[in-house]
Amino acid sequence: MSGVVAVVIVLCAGLLAPMIAPYDPNAINGLEALQGPSWSHLFGTDPLGRDVFSRVLYGARISPLVGLGAVAISAGAGVTIGLIAGYGSRFVDEAWMRGMDVLLAFPGLVLAIAIVAVLGPGLRNSLIAVGLAGIPYFARVVRSVVLVEREKEYVAAAQAYGQRKTGILLLEILPNIAGPVIVLATLSIAGAILTTAALSFVGLGAQLPTAEWGLMLSEGRAYLAEQWWMATFPGIAIAVTVVGVNLLGDGLRDALDPRS
Repeated sequence: MSGVVAVVIVLCAGLLAPMIAPYDPNAINGLEALQGPSWSHLFGTDPLGRDVFSRVLYGARISPLVGLGAVAISAGAGVTIGLIAGYGSRFVDEAWMRGMDVLLAFPGLVLAIAIVAVLGPGLRNSLIAVGLAGIPYFARVVRSVVLVEREKEYVAAAQAYGQRKTGILLLEILPNIAGPVIVLATLSIAGAILTTAALSFVGLGAQLPTAEWGLMLSEGRAYLAEQWWMATFPGIAIAVTVVGVNLLGDGLRDALDPRS
């Protein structure tokens, strides 16, 4: 429930940002540059006089959405590969899994950086890169579960009934492995948000003047000694979102585990 509360707060902040934010997130006001937290600027201002609170609110419209988009790519491709590899012939299984092993040989962030280097910097390309980097994890998990499910009686009954392989995969096996997939997808959103923020932090993700949390951290690191608020509040937003999503994933895992 704590995870649900944190996630709902972040999502509501993003959805209601145009109504809640007291200022335009990209409005420049040099007369109010680098002001500390106050009643007029709750989270202070940055070197261009932009309101940090407004930018954090608008960042809640970007980071969770990018995390969901990246996981949608990872889950869509990874589940498909896992189903084919787990239920296909030994040759098909080996071919797909050796390809996934090659991708797993690289840390997820390093692989995402390599993909962005090919596609070019930008928020859309970073979303695609994070999504592609997460495919092997979904493929491995789904394949391992399918290998267990394919030996169960309901699959044998469907085969005896004459159902096609595609029907068995989509109508019989997929609904029975939905639990682990949902839990993995939920937990992967947190990792996708962190990776996307990391890409923006090093200049490969969102570009100026986008109000994105990782980019705001990158902008604030040069002022961290004195203007601490520039990096602190975007960092807190990332931490609350990631912890909330992880708690939500843990709760879903317990709720969907038949043994508990």
